[in-house]
Amino acid sequence: MEEPLALHPVKLYVYDLSKGMARRLSPLMLGKQLDGIWHTSIIVHKDEFFYGSGGISSCSPGGTLLGPPDTVVDLGNTEVTEEIFLEYLSSLGESMFRGESYNLFEHNCNTFSNEVAQFLTGRKIPSYITDLPAEVLATPFGQALRPLLDSIQIQPPGGNTFSRHNGQS
Repeated sequence: MEEPLALHPVKLYVYDLSKGMARRLSPLMLGKQLDGIWHTSIIVHKDEFFYGSGGISSCSPGGTLLGPPDTVVDLGNTEVTEEIFLEYLSSLGESMFRGESYNLFEHNCNTFSNEVAQFLTGRKIPSYITDLPAEVLATPFGQALRPLLDSIQIQPPGGNTFSRHNGQS
C-alpha cells in the first residue's frame, strides 16, 4: 500500500505598495476607487517566492523590506514536493519569468503568483489583484501615465534571486 502524499500549505501574501495612498488618491486621480497597488508572493515549503525585474526571488516569509503582508490568502494545500517545485521554478526562471520579461502591467509579480498558485493548487489568485492593471489602464489618467509606468521596474529588496545554485541541488 502506498503512503499518502504529504500536503503542504500554500499562502498568497498580498502587499499594498502604495501603503494606503491608492485608496485615498485614486478617486481624485483615476475617477475610481482602488484599494491598493498590489504586490503578491507565494509562500510554500517554508519560503516566500516572488517575481520582479530581477527575476524570481525567495526569502523567509515576510523577509523583504516590505515587511509583513497586508493580507494573507489561504490558497489551500499542494502535494507538490519541494524538489519538484524548485525544478518548476527553475524552469520558469529560465523561460517565462526571466528578469528582462518583467512588465508592470502585463507580466509582473501577480502574473507569477497566479501561475504558481495554479500549478500548486489548481486555483487562481483573487481577480481584484489580477484585474488591477486593466482597471488603471481603462482610465484617461492611466493611459496618460502608461509610458512612464511601463518603464518602472519593481524588485522588492531583501530577497535572494532564485536559482538552483542557492544551496538546492
